[in-house]
Amino acid sequence: MDIRDYIRLALAEDVGDGDHTSLSTIPRAAERRARLLVKEDGIVAGVEVAKIIFEEVDPLLEVEIFIRDGQVIKKGDIVLHVSGDAQAILKAERLVLNTMQRMSGIATYTHSLVSLLDGLSTRLLDTRKTTPNFRLFEKMAVKIGGAVNHRYALYDMILIKDNHVDYAGGIEAALSQARAYLKRTGRQLQIEIEVRNLSELEQVLQIGNIDRIMLDNFSLDDLRTAVQRVAGKYPTEASGGIREETLRAVAETGVDYISCGALTHQIKSLDLSLKAY
Repeated sequence: MDIRDYIRLALAEDVGDGDHTSLSTIPRAAERRARLLVKEDGIVAGVEVAKIIFEEVDPLLEVEIFIRDGQVIKKGDIVLHVSGDAQAILKAERLVLNTMQRMSGIATYTHSLVSLLDGLSTRLLDTRKTTPNFRLFEKMAVKIGGAVNHRYALYDMILIKDNHVDYAGGIEAALSQARAYLKRTGRQLQIEIEVRNLSELEQVLQIGNIDRIMLDNFSLDDLRTAVQRVAGKYPTEASGGIREETLRAVAETGVDYISCGALTHQIKSLDLSLKAY
C-alpha cells in the first residue's frame, strides 16, 4: 500500500457513513478557515502527510504551509492554514492531528537522541517496534528526526535473531539455510545476524558471508572487544537495553549503528491543535 491507501483506511475508520455532527450543525455550503497551532516546543513532522489528508478529504481545500517537516517549532507557532468547505475541514481535523502529533513526538525524541551522538560516526536506527498500520508514518518521522530506517518489515531483509538461531539448530545451520533460501528463491536480500556473546561472534566471523552483525545486550567492554575483533570487516549494530543515558558511551565503542525501539514505542505525542479563525 502507498500513503494514500493508509489515509483512506484511516478516514474510513473515523468517518464511517458520515460525520453526522458536522452534517447536522454546519450548513452544506459553508466555507471556513483554520490554522494548525503549536502548543509545545519540538520538531514538526507530518506536514506533508497532513496536506495529503486534506486532499483526500476534499481536493478543493486550500492548504498554506508556513513550517516544513523537520523544522524546530515553538509554542504559539502556526504550521499551516487550511481553508474551504467547513465540513471537510472538520472531517480531516482529527486524522491530521493524530498523525502529526505522533509523528512530531517521534521526530522530536529522535532528534534529541541523534544530538547526543554529535561528533561521532555512529548512526541511530529504528526497529519494527511500531504501531500496527502506522509504521509507514512512524518510520517517516524517524528520518525527519535525523535517524536512519532499519528494515521496513519482514520481507525486505533477512535478520537472523536468537530465536531463529535456536529454532534452526545453531548459527551455522541458520546461515547456511538462509543462503540456500536466497539461492533457491532468487531473492537478493541482505543478511544480518544477531549474536549474544563473543563466542557466537567468533562463530559468525569464521563462517562469514553476511552483511551486518548485531551485538545484542553486550557490555561496553564486550562491545569494544567485538568492534576490534570485527575490525571493519562487517558493519556492527549494538542493540538491547540501550538507554538515553548510555547511548553516547555505546557509540564511543566504535559500533556503526545503534538500534533503538524506544524511538517509536515509548513516545509522547507533541501537543498541536487545529483552530478556526
